[in-house]
Amino acid sequence: MSETIHAVPTASKAVAITFDDGPNALYTRQTADLFNAAGGKATFFMLGEKIGEMPDFVRQIHEEGHEIGNHSYSHPFLTKIPGDEVLAELERTDKRIEQATGSRPAVFRAPYLDANEETTAIADRFGYRSIGAVNLETRDWETPGVDYILAHTRDTVRDGAILLFHDGAGDRSQTMEAIRILIGELTEQGYELVTVSELLSRRSE
Repeated sequence: MSETIHAVPTASKAVAITFDDGPNALYTRQTADLFNAAGGKATFFMLGEKIGEMPDFVRQIHEEGHEIGNHSYSHPFLTKIPGDEVLAELERTDKRIEQATGSRPAVFRAPYLDANEETTAIADRFGYRSIGAVNLETRDWETPGVDYILAHTRDTVRDGAILLFHDGAGDRSQTMEAIRILIGELTEQGYELVTVSELLSRRSE
């Protein structure tokens, strides 16, 4: 069984900031703009059914250098559905991403981080690296306030960390403000903001 990767041992002062549940025309665009302005890159774990609604937008985000990952088609609890349905969830999204961007995704995050040996094995069949995060207590999807989001992220930041936020499924204005502040802090501290695949490529033994 492949591991779920929450951080990458690396000699680089770099972090990968990721976003789930998009694409969202408002918040995904705001997120990408914040990273573009800072000279950084984000990774967006997108839902296949939403990609189908705005493939040109997804292509634009990809062409700006951000990474698109597979987050399933319809956001189910993967461990609670049959294996053939898990396969279909990943396969449909894989095809949507390839159709929109011209390339297949390399990374996958299970909805709710709900995975077991079977679901991870299915992800392996696509050649995906299964991705988690270090700041799971941030819970930005519950809109707990900008200060809460930041406080529960700052103490998890370290070289090679993967951070998780949301750009879809609701009002993400708190997340956007928290990310704006966080990007400023991290760049000031000398961190590079890289995609998950770029972070993985810097793995040191």
